[in-house]
Amino acid sequence: MSLYYDASTLLSSSSTQGGSFKSRIYNSKSLKASPAQIYALVTEASKWDILLREVIENAGVLLLEPKLTPLLWLLLVHDHLLSKNGIAAPASHPLRQAVERHKARLKAELTKSRVRRGCASIQDLQAAVLSEKKALLGPEGITESMYPRWVRINNIKSTLKGQMEATFSDHCKVDDLSELKSAKQIYVDHHIPDLVALAAGSVDFSSSKAYKDGEIILQDKASCFPAYLLLGDANGTWEGGDLVDGCAAPGNKTTHLASLLAARQNLLRSKKQHGRSKIISMDASAVRSKTLQKMVSVAGADKLVNVLAGQDFLALDPEDERFEGVTGLLLDPSCSGSGIIGRDDVPKLVLPGQDKQPKSTNRGTKRKRPAENDAAKPSQKQNEAQNKDSMDSERLLKLSNLQTHIVEHALKFPAASKVTYSTCSIHMLENECVVERVLASEIARKRGWRIMRRHEQPEGLQKWRHRGISVDPGSKSAGGERKSGISVNLTDEQLDACLRCWPGDEECTGGFFVAGFVRDEALAEGPLDLEGKRALDHDKGRDNESESDWEGFSD
Repeated sequence: MSLYYDASTLLSSSSTQGGSFKSRIYNSKSLKASPAQIYALVTEASKWDILLREVIENAGVLLLEPKLTPLLWLLLVHDHLLSKNGIAAPASHPLRQAVERHKARLKAELTKSRVRRGCASIQDLQAAVLSEKKALLGPEGITESMYPRWVRINNIKSTLKGQMEATFSDHCKVDDLSELKSAKQIYVDHHIPDLVALAAGSVDFSSSKAYKDGEIILQDKASCFPAYLLLGDANGTWEGGDLVDGCAAPGNKTTHLASLLAARQNLLRSKKQHGRSKIISMDASAVRSKTLQKMVSVAGADKLVNVLAGQDFLALDPEDERFEGVTGLLLDPSCSGSGIIGRDDVPKLVLPGQDKQPKSTNRGTKRKRPAENDAAKPSQKQNEAQNKDSMDSERLLKLSNLQTHIVEHALKFPAASKVTYSTCSIHMLENECVVERVLASEIARKRGWRIMRRHEQPEGLQKWRHRGISVDPGSKSAGGERKSGISVNLTDEQLDACLRCWPGDEECTGGFFVAGFVRDEALAEGPLDLEGKRALDHDKGRDNESESDWEGFSD
């Protein structure tokens, strides 16, 4: 029973550790149960908590078993009713017996809950419950498990038509994301080619043959923007050449480039034309490069992609003959990750016996109202928050400097005509500010680089409505007041050329930003002193930002 006690303790205690909830579980030294089991139990229970509370309360069992806390009830009833293997404890264990004494009543209430929602299966029921929780929590409470599962079809090994006739043959198409309610429904995206969405809580396609064979790849919609912005549609205006993915691990964007390239080459072959291009992909981390190589191999992209393992993009010489044919570069460098859904939050569980409004089970986060005569004095928490704000600002500035340096380096490749820059951040300092600095740089002015205008973008992205912002909405200070945000001096046309995704809205993406740069010879001001620039770049060095451990093939 240590599994349930460990999970309950983790959820009920405040933590001074940094990092994501998952990393804290795996790094804990005090747990008796398997970290993988604990994480799976907590994340799965969080998907069902509204229903489990309903079942437990309607069964009237809370007061009948005083040894069980509401949180233990929720975790145990989840496994009793919904886990394939049931409660992970011997049949003779007192806590398991406490739940199973009421199994008939609990099962009956589960059936009533399913019937009330008009759900034919448990999968449909989970999708309905997640939809209810998403509506209840609002945008700020959205977690990754409440989002649709985005699936990209890999054109190297398959086609959208082929997958609709095979893997998704028993699925019914819906016209809008909001209509995804059932496990057997599918939405074909209107912005990104060969991308589909499945209802939250539907079948886990990571165990399917199509996924294992690399025919489909799990990838968030927003992270599909950079490759599509760079290469465009199969019959688009891209004129060919080699491509570079400068910060590539774990590999979703590299394999997306390869998939788009394969679709283009298939079209050329059908027209009896030929197009030969390769992708040069790299990551500064040797460990992450192994993941990159594995994903390229699974996707069947080995013939299209050359992986430079452990290669720092900034250490490349743009004049090297290996890159003389490079016309396009994709850059997705280290960033704050502020747009990633549910990255650092402990799952918020709705427990039996609670008020209807969901509360965090992390008791250590409750704040007492300060005494009236102490109201003007900064508390220890306020001082800590102010220090954290300062550290965050410093880190964002360092990241912004590094990101700008990386993009400027890409603009030096002699044959380059198109570059995309992206982050999974919502901070202006890492997004529009970087665009502004790049456009004002010497390399951009000398070589005629400008923003890729909206009408020049692929058709699907032209229709995307969220665009760049000129003023950061700011953030709350430790005292709760709204701090003024930063602003950028970009024209309306330049802001309209930037694409943004906002977490928690009806588009069901994480927070993301992407902008494209194109080379316009008519704007070039003259030759650039590259020798002087190399010496300057050598002295700048590179900020060593720590990167979180990779947790799967999904961006």
